[in-house]
Amino acid sequence: MTVPSDPEQAAEQAPPVLGDTATGFSPGVAEALGRSGLDPRDVLRVIATALAEDLRYGPDVTTQAVVGPGAVASGTVATRADGVLAGLPVALALLESAEGGRLRLTTALADGARLRAGDVVAQVHGPARDLLTVERTLLNLLCHLSGIATLTRRWVDAVAGTRCAIRDSRKTLPGLRLLEKYAVRCGGGVNHRLGLGDAVLIKDNHIELAGSVTAALQAARRVAPDLPCEVEVTSLEELAQAVQAGAGLVLLDNFEPADCERAVEAVRGSGVRLEASGGLTLDRAAQYAATGVDYLAVGALTHSAPALDLGLDM
Repeated sequence: MTVPSDPEQAAEQAPPVLGDTATGFSPGVAEALGRSGLDPRDVLRVIATALAEDLRYGPDVTTQAVVGPGAVASGTVATRADGVLAGLPVALALLESAEGGRLRLTTALADGARLRAGDVVAQVHGPARDLLTVERTLLNLLCHLSGIATLTRRWVDAVAGTRCAIRDSRKTLPGLRLLEKYAVRCGGGVNHRLGLGDAVLIKDNHIELAGSVTAALQAARRVAPDLPCEVEVTSLEELAQAVQAGAGLVLLDNFEPADCERAVEAVRGSGVRLEASGGLTLDRAAQYAATGVDYLAVGALTHSAPALDLGLDM
C-alpha cells in the first residue's frame, strides 16, 4: 500500500511495524506476510493459540480413528457467497507451521479480490490427517477476515465518488487486532490508530477530566508533540474551540448530516480534517460522505462483520 507523506495520514494507514522473521516460516511465507504489512510473530502467535484450543485435550481422535496414517488428500477452498477475500498469507503461514508443515496451499486468487459464490480460492494438498486437523482453524481465519473485508468494501462502495474514506477503530477482538485491521485494508478501508501509544485521541472523558477541549489538546501536545492528534467534539462550539487550539483532525461525535455540513463549512480553508462517528449506518453512509467530511469511523467493520461463508471440500 502507498503511505502518504502527511504524518497523520501515514499513521492512520501504515501497516504494523514488522518484527524479525525468527518464526520458522520459510522466506516465501515471511515475504508474503511482510508484503501484507503483517508481523510474522503476531501471525504465529494467533496460529499457535488457535491450534492449541483444538488440541489442548489431545489429538484429533475422530480423524485418527477414521483416516489411515498414510492417506493423502486434496481439498478445494471455495466461497459459497459473494464477498471480498482476506487472509491468504495467514493461511499460508498456518499450513506451513501446523502438523510439521507437510500441507501445501496453492492460491487461485489474491487478497482484496471480489468473490462470486462458487469461486475457488485455493487448493490444499497433503496428509489427510493433517488437513482435517487444521481445517477448522483455516476456515475460521479465512471466513472471519474475509467477512471484515466484505463489509468494509460495502461501506467503501457506498461512499464511492466522494473524497471520504472509511476508517476502522479499536473495537477488535483481543489478539486479532492487526489481522482484523489488515482485513479492513483488503476491503479498501484505512486504519485508525493501532493501539493507545501510536496516536493521540482526545475523547469526551479526557476533556471532562482536563476541564476543556483546549486544555486537553494543549496537554497532549506538550506530552506527545510528534504523534498524530485527534480530538472528539460533540458540538459546533467545541469544534470552534478545537480549531482555535490548533487541532488538525477533529472527530464529530454523533453529528447529524446537517451538522456535519455546518462543520465542514466552518473549517473550510483551514486544513482541518473531519471524521464523522457514532450512529452511522450503511444506508446513510453516502449521505454523510456527501457532507464533505474526510472520514467515516465505523466500528462495525470489526465488531459486527458476519463471517463470509467459505468451505473446504475434499
